[in-house]
Amino acid sequence: MTTYLENTADLPPGDPESEAPDTTRGLSQGRLVLKRFLGHRAAIVSLVALVLIILLAISSIGIGPISGWWKYSYTDIPTIANGGRPTLQLFPFSLGEHPFGQDRVGRDSFAMTMRGTQISLTITVLVGFTAAFIGIVIGALSGYFRGWLESVLMRFTDMIIIIPILISASVIAYKAGNIGGFWFLGLFLGLVSWTGMARLVRGDFLTLREREFVDAARLAGASDARIIFKHILPNAIGVITVNTTLLMSSAILLETALSYLGLGVQPPDTSLGRLISDNQAAFTTRPWLFWWPGLFIVAICLCINFVGDGLRDAFDPRQKKFSVRQMNRASRAEARAIRKAQASASQAPEADDAGSGGGA
Repeated sequence: MTTYLENTADLPPGDPESEAPDTTRGLSQGRLVLKRFLGHRAAIVSLVALVLIILLAISSIGIGPISGWWKYSYTDIPTIANGGRPTLQLFPFSLGEHPFGQDRVGRDSFAMTMRGTQISLTITVLVGFTAAFIGIVIGALSGYFRGWLESVLMRFTDMIIIIPILISASVIAYKAGNIGGFWFLGLFLGLVSWTGMARLVRGDFLTLREREFVDAARLAGASDARIIFKHILPNAIGVITVNTTLLMSSAILLETALSYLGLGVQPPDTSLGRLISDNQAAFTTRPWLFWWPGLFIVAICLCINFVGDGLRDAFDPRQKKFSVRQMNRASRAEARAIRKAQASASQAPEADDAGSGGGA
């Protein structure tokens, strides 16, 4: 197992942490990545928020044959109560009968929002991982082997790039809705979203393939597959994770745009984008029907982006995180050293005077 030593050279002399006997210890790669990720506060907060959103969406209305704790389903049409207005109260906290309100038909907006969150997250994961897989394979092969393979793969990538993604996604989404619903929609949207990933991975591989550790692996007799997956790909993980999270967050926005055009998730199912599209006529009379789907879209996108930023800092050893705490600690240590030097300088003349007086 590969181990790393924590670098304590940046700690100022005289600092208690630099003098502790256990500050330099062996860390596995997994523990080092975990330590860096846990030090990213925005990523941790976003990860917790994203997990809470997922748990709320799954536990409230259930998934598949498993029922949830909420009494209404997204297909139920109860009697309109309180004029369809939200019954959620913060002080004192109370969900009420319909915390997010009701639409003009009477369906519970909370149940529909939770179902839309489930569908949108599923599409997000499908688009992200499908596009990441295709982009990594094409970018790695073209960047490592070069030559005619690079020319063929990059010309194919350029051909996909020149096609407007919204138009191609609209055609694919329309066909996918007739074939198999949102599962095929997510897979097909991933087939038109991988071009940016492929070009970024190719650029990173072009740089990394010229590094000394790759030459050493070749001299040691490592195969091309081992060099790609064992030596180069881990060093490109920062670019891959950040771009994957961007793909996943943009997938929700793409699905929202398609649903607004009527080409996204089709009834009787729903998604966050579909909810905004279906209730656009009620914007002036019942604006809360827009608030909650829009809030969940923004929250999911921000959480995914912050988590991706934390993963980049954790996986990429070339990232150097700026720490205000370390800077303040260094400043205090420098101030203590200056005061100590000044005290030593003021005590030196007194010792010389005392010595000369005793000799007289």
